[in-house]
Amino acid sequence: MDQTRLSKWLKAVIIGTGICGSVIYFFVCPYFGCSMTGTYPEFSSWYWPGLIFLWATAIPCYTVLVYGWKIVDEISKDNSFCVKNARRLKVISILAAADSTFVFIGNIVFLLLNMNHPGVFLLALLVVFAGIVITVVSAALSHLVLKAAKLREENELTI
Repeated sequence: MDQTRLSKWLKAVIIGTGICGSVIYFFVCPYFGCSMTGTYPEFSSWYWPGLIFLWATAIPCYTVLVYGWKIVDEISKDNSFCVKNARRLKVISILAAADSTFVFIGNIVFLLLNMNHPGVFLLALLVVFAGIVITVVSAALSHLVLKAAKLREENELTI
């Protein structure tokens, strides 16, 4: 598979991820929240704080998609192993760690305020674990891409 074809597939995956995320964040979750408040009116005070918290967690996710798009642009230029991509992967690692921390602390706060169900908290722990996995993988990739970029730079200097 050549670089341009690979980059087209990766861009399609990024676009698909963005669309699926938008559907979940802005249609599915509000719909289920509304149906939950209709069925259980005692939870109606949880709707907006929970929805705003959920939307706040979307900001780093879409920022990561933007950085991913920039990485794919470099791949399409046949410049996969460059210092810019290493820095972008490092930023993705930091964003994933920050979002995981935000989700964890936010769910603990909601649990302490009696605005969270223990089952939702356990589900949030899975999301936090996935964020930690993304953090570790992107940090490792950042390190490897940086080493490969330095090797490539050294090889270009030797003739």
